[in-house]
Amino acid sequence: MTIEEIEKEIIEEFSAFEDWMDKYSYLIELGNDCPEIDPKDKTENNLIKGCQSRVWISARMKDGLMDITADSDAVITKGIISLLLRVFNHQKPEDVYNANLDFIDAIGLKSHLSPTRSNGLLSMIKQIKLYALAFSTQNKG
Repeated sequence: MTIEEIEKEIIEEFSAFEDWMDKYSYLIELGNDCPEIDPKDKTENNLIKGCQSRVWISARMKDGLMDITADSDAVITKGIISLLLRVFNHQKPEDVYNANLDFIDAIGLKSHLSPTRSNGLLSMIKQIKLYALAFSTQNKG
């Protein structure tokens, strides 16, 4: 699936919820289902700066696609991570770097997060896009 197709799926899923308490519950559920990051990837280098909670993101290339893992010590943040992984994981670095991420505004995520969580979301996206840029540069070099 393309990034845009995955985003449309997420928008449809969130449109089923009437209020934000239900959406938060869904994020918590997604966070609980998020695969564990390899403990060796929970390093200072993979720790995202600018997040209220502790967030680790690790990425590798596998068969020409990005293989991203992540974790957080906060369950809502982990739910947000699981959305980002769903969109970005197993995609080409160029597609990840160029993604608009319209789903974030479409589901109202950024407007319903606290300022610190919103900054954390932006920091997570920035880090994933930096990995994508690095991988796409390596592929050209």
